Amino acid sequence: MNETRTEISSLGEFGLIEHLTKNIELQNASSIVGVGDDAAVIDHFGKQTVITTDLLVEGVHFDLMYTPLKHLGYKSVIVNLSDIYAMNATPTQIILGLGISNRFSVESMDEFYEGVYAACEKYGVDLVGGDTTSSQEGFIISVTAMGEVTPDKYVKRSTAQKGDLLCVSGDLGAAYLGLLFLEREKKIFMENPQIQPDLENESYVIGRMLKPEARKDIIEFFEKQEIMPSAMMDISDGLSSEILHICKQSNLGCVLYEEKIPVAEETKKAAFKFEIDPTACALSGGEDYELVFTVSQTDFDKLVTNEQISVVGYMTEPEQGATIITKGGSKHALTAQGWNHLKNSTE
Repeated sequence: MNETRTEISSLGEFGLIEHLTKNIELQNASSIVGVGDDAAVIDHFGKQTVITTDLLVEGVHFDLMYTPLKHLGYKSVIVNLSDIYAMNATPTQIILGLGISNRFSVESMDEFYEGVYAACEKYGVDLVGGDTTSSQEGFIISVTAMGEVTPDKYVKRSTAQKGDLLCVSGDLGAAYLGLLFLEREKKIFMENPQIQPDLENESYVIGRMLKPEARKDIIEFFEKQEIMPSAMMDISDGLSSEILHICKQSNLGCVLYEEKIPVAEETKKAAFKFEIDPTACALSGGEDYELVFTVSQTDFDKLVTNEQISVVGYMTEPEQGATIITKGGSKHALTAQGWNHLKNSTE
């Protein structure tokens, strides 16, 4: 293990930025001027520019007791790229701002940036600028991502149509269960530091929490198959809450089928260990960074060729409201917490 510790103060702000960004190679033709000037220069060559930003605060969005800095760097980028993909756009650049307290060393920042660069390389994105400042206590991360999209190909939340199919990518609920395992082991460790964490056989759900991926493949599939979603969002707060956003902003209702919601076998097993309903994790868990989208029924034949896409319901008249049909066949109003009978297992 590397025991060297270089104080950040020994480099100063500009020295730190220079140290962390010295090996950047720009990958996109649209990145004209990157790190090292007063501002970045970007030219998307006639395409429309899509911009999103996210602020991650230690103790609110992440816990360094169980989040390796490299994973945190990776995830900080991914959560922003996911928002760009959710607009049916291609991410091209990011800007990274950090608030760092003196408990971090230059080596720990190197580790964080290793994760940032790994995500940038995997998704073909350029880090073109940012800022660092000192923070009184916690670690603060601000990422702004930019992307490009052919004019009028971007997809909003407010444009779903009645009768459209409601679809999701991948599988849901895993990240929330990963968080439950990490929190449980942290609690045990706090009470008795001699006990080693027991996370065996839970690598899938823990991986989904600590190192999520963005669904670049789904956006590429749409382009190849000439599918234009009518509305789309990424799933960061749980499926039910995102569907309700689409319903509200598109002024529609929906029918969601519980049996159609994709949940991985590993997620089901993990949920049973905590004695909670896997569907509840999928509906309310969050941090899955999958995509939820609506498409015309005419695209159904193209959709079913992709095993990473599940049709989970359809959009209805607004008067019918947002509803979920359970495996038992009963109908409930869809709420942002899942639906109410989950809270009372005696029903």
